Amino acid sequence: MIRGLHHSAYRCRDSEETRRFYEDFLGLPLSAALEITETKTGRPTATLHTFYRMDDGTFLAFFEEPGQPFEFKRQDDFDLHVALEIPYDHLQPMLEKGRRAGVESRGVADHGFIQSIYFRDPNGYVVELTARLPNHAEATDPARNEARGKLARWQARKARPVAA
Repeated sequence: MIRGLHHSAYRCRDSEETRRFYEDFLGLPLSAALEITETKTGRPTATLHTFYRMDDGTFLAFFEEPGQPFEFKRQDDFDLHVALEIPYDHLQPMLEKGRRAGVESRGVADHGFIQSIYFRDPNGYVVELTARLPNHAEATDPARNEARGKLARWQARKARPVAA
């Protein structure tokens, strides 16, 4: 049985530039670093695996593997991103902090049950900071929010032929 998320891991270009963003800017302490010299498949490597702890005990982790091909690209709004929860009263101060620091910053976006701000990290990933609104529990309760019905309607619309 899955108990929860331990960590989510991503590649990074440079471990120190990544540390500055996640530890110095976002406030997530660097909690562990592993030097990996061989993969579980036996491939030799020179990789640093770093872990940044969140208040709930989960981690964001990064792999720096110089010389190993990886395409870093700017992610679009609906592509890859990670959403981290913060208290509502921290949204505006964090947005202002990002702008003062010269970090690409967007928001505040109202999603109906959460409000979010967005930053771009040094690797091109989008980092969303999100705060729950009072209706969060109701809005995310599948017994009350019609999630399966919305999915079924979406699938049905996609299956319809496009008129020429």
